[in-house]
Amino acid sequence: MGLIITLLIIWLVLSILGFVIEGLLWLALIGLVLFAATAVWGWMKRRTRA
Repeated sequence: MGLIITLLIIWLVLSILGFVIEGLLWLALIGLVLFAATAVWGWMKRRTRA
């Protein structure tokens, strides 16, 4: 679970950087996609354990 939380934090920071630095909008989009994918993956793994 620690890996998933770490990845979520990394993707969130990349997304924020992408939105703050206007030239890196592509970084924000990639960060958001990876954040969503990691969140869904973590939710599915947590759901199968319970």
